[in-house]
Amino acid sequence: MDVTGAVVLVVVLLVATLVGLVLRSRSGRLRPSGDDSGAPAVAGPGWELAGTGPDGRRALLLQLSSPVCAPCRQTARVLGDLAAADPGVAHVEVDVAERVDVARALGVLRTPTTVVFDARGAEVLRVSGVPRTDELVAALPTG
Repeated sequence: MDVTGAVVLVVVLLVATLVGLVLRSRSGRLRPSGDDSGAPAVAGPGWELAGTGPDGRRALLLQLSSPVCAPCRQTARVLGDLAAADPGVAHVEVDVAERVDVARALGVLRTPTTVVFDARGAEVLRVSGVPRTDELVAALPTG
């Protein structure tokens, strides 16, 4: 291998390592939605998927998953346990392979992604990766 090839290899490895570290640091971190103007970011697709409407619930945890995703199963357990423990919270899991329209409407590029909607149907936050339960509980809408 010549010197140029070695330099290219080292640069590629450094860039790949940096990208991996950035992605790992962002996984599971809550990202609040910026627009709280009262208008839903997407016209309540989560509540439509959950059934007829919020039914007095204050939050919907809409999980976008894929069948071959191991972290998706862990996320489903975390969100399912949270919804079972709190009657004000609903959890719906959507397979992005079957519902590409929902993933596109929400701009989801990675699974698992959890999008949290309030009772109005407005997106209030999202998490890529497995959410941290304590942070998610603290960030859920209260009213």
